[in-house]
Amino acid sequence: MSVVGFDFGNESCIVAVARQRGIDVVLNDESKRETPAVVCFGDKQRFIGTAGAASTMMNPKNAISQIKRLIGRQFNDPELLRDLKSFPFSVTEGPDGYPLIHARYLGEVRTFTPTQLLGMVFSNLKAIAENNLNAAVVDCCIGIPVYFTDLQRRAVLDAATIAGLHPLRLLHETTATALAYGIYKTDLPENDQLNVAFVDIGHASMQVCIAGFKKGQLKILSHSFDRSLGGRDFDEVLFQHFAAKFKEEYRIDVLQNARACLRLRAACEKLKKMLSANPEAPLNIECLMDEKDVRGFIKREEFEQISIPILERVKRPLDKALADAGLSVENVQVVEVVGSGSRVPAIIKILTDFFKKEPRRTMNASECVARGCALECAILSPTFKVREFEVNENFPFSIALSWKGSAPEAQNGAADNQQSTIVFPKGNPIPSWKAVTFYRSGTFSVDVQYADVSELQAPSKISTYTIGPFHSTKSERAKVKVKARLNLHGIVSVESATLLEEEEVEVPVLKEPAKEDAKMDTNEAPNDASPPSSTETDVNMQEQDAKGSSDASGVENGVPDSGDKPVQMETDTKVEAPKKKVKKTVIPVAEIVYGGMVPADVQKAVEKEFEMALQDRVMEETKDRKNAVEAYVYDMRNKLSEKYREFVTDSDREEFTSKLQEVEDWLYEEGEDETKGVYVAKLEELKKQGDPIEERYKEYVNRGAVIDQFNRCVNSYREAAVSNDPRFDHIDISEKQKVVNECVEADSWLREKQQQQDSLPKHASPVLPSADVLKKTQALDGFCKPIMMKQRPAPAKPATPETQPTPPPHTREQQSQGGDANANASPSAEREADDKGEVPSASAEPMEAETSAPSA
Repeated sequence: MSVVGFDFGNESCIVAVARQRGIDVVLNDESKRETPAVVCFGDKQRFIGTAGAASTMMNPKNAISQIKRLIGRQFNDPELLRDLKSFPFSVTEGPDGYPLIHARYLGEVRTFTPTQLLGMVFSNLKAIAENNLNAAVVDCCIGIPVYFTDLQRRAVLDAATIAGLHPLRLLHETTATALAYGIYKTDLPENDQLNVAFVDIGHASMQVCIAGFKKGQLKILSHSFDRSLGGRDFDEVLFQHFAAKFKEEYRIDVLQNARACLRLRAACEKLKKMLSANPEAPLNIECLMDEKDVRGFIKREEFEQISIPILERVKRPLDKALADAGLSVENVQVVEVVGSGSRVPAIIKILTDFFKKEPRRTMNASECVARGCALECAILSPTFKVREFEVNENFPFSIALSWKGSAPEAQNGAADNQQSTIVFPKGNPIPSWKAVTFYRSGTFSVDVQYADVSELQAPSKISTYTIGPFHSTKSERAKVKVKARLNLHGIVSVESATLLEEEEVEVPVLKEPAKEDAKMDTNEAPNDASPPSSTETDVNMQEQDAKGSSDASGVENGVPDSGDKPVQMETDTKVEAPKKKVKKTVIPVAEIVYGGMVPADVQKAVEKEFEMALQDRVMEETKDRKNAVEAYVYDMRNKLSEKYREFVTDSDREEFTSKLQEVEDWLYEEGEDETKGVYVAKLEELKKQGDPIEERYKEYVNRGAVIDQFNRCVNSYREAAVSNDPRFDHIDISEKQKVVNECVEADSWLREKQQQQDSLPKHASPVLPSADVLKKTQALDGFCKPIMMKQRPAPAKPATPETQPTPPPHTREQQSQGGDANANASPSAEREADDKGEVPSASAEPMEAETSAPSA
């Protein structure tokens, strides 16, 4: 199971993986830790990530960036309309009121949704993780901003599905940062809570989170944010400053040229980083526009002066986070600053003045979110055993259920028939669920909506659920329990609806019910111990919710169900008494998500992504084949004039060189844009001429070593066959003669072939290939080895008597003499005894053993 965390930012993305030794941030194809969140469309393929960023300057109108600002937002969103003014690519309003991006791909203009583009980015991140892990990546954890709406969260899940990923959880970025901060802390207090403020200033937004830490526990106290306050806003201030300055000094309007805008924005971003470390910095761009070189200069004081409108907005999220947490500045012990935009000195000064303490930078500002996501994925994964650390997350918005009142209420003169109740208030734990009871006689609808949209700038209505049809056996309105769920991703939905009907039945009460009650209790006991996200806990929570009172909302309220309680049974007598039994019937629930993708559209997007990925793979393979042809041309041409020169005739060399030049010219002209098969055929055509030359060179280089190996084999077997070594005395003379004859024959074959080879020029085909010499060596070894390595026959053993007489007892002196005599026996005598097949006496070993005992 893969354990991967993805941090997809507005400008760049980071991938972190969990290993046995900890969390690692993996490198992309260019060995960089950050991968640009860019998708660039070309005439033949897509370029994603680092390749897309490299193509942006040359193809700005088809390079899509800042995808995070586009997903799940309506086209008429004021923030989105403001962002579109700085985008070089074309964005229009779709038929559903959401943006569509236009790009030229495969020779025609095509439209893409932001969700599709995010799926492409995820596909690239998935490939980076798979290349690093050498395994398939499916399960993951993705970091999202805390201000993402329900629709944006669903869009991220749809994009992950398009990329073939299965997110175990969408984790708030500030929560991931807090997790990465606290799980490694070993000095957290057990009783007193340590309050830490995390300020994350990214490329396009600012998020503030106040978290309380105890030993093995993290509790999110409050969230706040500004969706349009980030590092790019400071870049934009510098961009507008120098655009106006260059228009006045150089008479050029960079706003009219997309490429000039991109170059000036990139230069302003570098300038901002230089001003973070220096009191002043220059700006120089060659040929920015109309072949004019431009120069600029700015001091840090001037930069901060023109950035005052942005800096004044920094305090608002800080005030709100403290107010929502119910804390004062003195109650916050630590302030941690992260994010790519947090390096501006003016922001650090504001934070210092606000919290009355110096902000810390103990965490990696760019990688902490990805690391926290990988840790959360490891916690949810059964693959890793992670230190016990509880994460108590809360929801940043208030969610309400809305419905139309029943018919009798409308007849009573209710002017506004719409009713609602807040089911998940702001700060509600994640995950959780609530049950609301309705009394209805037929199909009805329930709307899920935001209770307050002042912070969101989004439509209040999230989704509509149609509950029904159902039919009650009784004439009055039926009791329907609706279960609303806030899942781990922060997505709200109506999970189920149940029709509850009471029936009177005769229930026989037996005399031994104690075992039944105990069994029921045992079955429900695990529910209390299971984690909040488990199904069993949800059932237990439903019983608790039913036993308590819910919001009073007229006719609709959470009435406790008698059927949920264990039936009490008499143990004294056996009687039959009327009992009420609750019949539960599941009611179908139909979902409509406003602005979301239906499953059929998601499946079409998956298929389209597969087709584009296949096209990319084919083009990459085509490039590889083309590069192989080009590399062969350059390499062979150099070798023909150097080390291959003696192995080819002058005429053949001139002919082959001209052929290589012809192919090189073809590559840069007619063959610039050909298919993979054409390049493969062209390479094979060249190798038909080049391989024989290369083969002759390799034969010449390798022949000497092969011949030396052959000679060693011949000499070793011949010397062994004619030697008087006693190791070979048992081999018959005739057999040895066969070995000698075979060695002489092989030696004469080699001499004859070697003379023929030496008489030929190097450019001629060899008559003594190395393969033939190796084959001859193996044949000689196969013939001689069985003869010369024949085992010596085992000596014949004399027959042993059936019964051996017991030796007479010896005195200690005799044992000692016998031991000494045995010890003084020469090794040559032992060898002679072995050669004659003699067996040592049976009394020798006991004598040695008994002799050695006293000496010990």
